[in-house]
Amino acid sequence: MSYKGYLIDLDGTIYKGKNRIPAGERFVHALQERKLPYLFVTNNTTRRPESVQTMLQEQFNIDTPLETIYTASLATVDYMNQLGKAKTAYVIGEEGLKSAILEAGYVEETDNPAYVVVGLDTDLTYEKLTIATLAIQKGAVFIGTNPDLNIPTERGLLPGAGSLIALLEAATRVKATFIGKPQAIIMDNALSILGTERSETLMVGDNYLTDIRAGIDNDFPTLLVLTGFTKPEEIATLPVAPTHVLNSLDEWSFDEN
Repeated sequence: MSYKGYLIDLDGTIYKGKNRIPAGERFVHALQERKLPYLFVTNNTTRRPESVQTMLQEQFNIDTPLETIYTASLATVDYMNQLGKAKTAYVIGEEGLKSAILEAGYVEETDNPAYVVVGLDTDLTYEKLTIATLAIQKGAVFIGTNPDLNIPTERGLLPGAGSLIALLEAATRVKATFIGKPQAIIMDNALSILGTERSETLMVGDNYLTDIRAGIDNDFPTLLVLTGFTKPEEIATLPVAPTHVLNSLDEWSFDEN
């Protein structure tokens, strides 16, 4: 069939850490030339959408409108607004996550916040974990931006937000509500933004556990590209096969699919 919309991961798919994936750039350029709608859906909460846009332009030769970038930070705010609790939150995370929450009208609270939100934080301290643990024990809604245990970089697979969240789950014995891929929350919101039919919208990514399960678990066709997290030797043992598997996005034929 011919896909009419594309949801695309970034880390490991379009770039890998600071390294270019030229096939990823060409893939996006091909979408733009064909005027096919696409949305970058990323679990990375460290950057604001504006920063992602600038990075894509300056480092990876991709000019893309701001509205084509949907981060787990934006999806987290959408979810918090839907719950409608008091607008107080304690946030473990970096600029992209904190700014999104503060700009949505939430106030930082360390003692008894309505929400504890946890994303990747490269300046993580024991005290931050302590504040979050105590707040969750007092009844704060525990939100994990994404379950990624690792992030692919030029150095290798580093600890991701999911690793930090797992620590807090162990400390509090409370399970986090996850927002990012593979959860329905971010996928349903992304589809609403893109405006295409679910069955005609392809989820493209490098991580079977997040990107591809996001498609499989939420009834999207999927394209797994082997440029990041999931390795070729793992394909045969995957519990549910992706719709498509490619070594490189250069192998994708828009006219045949």
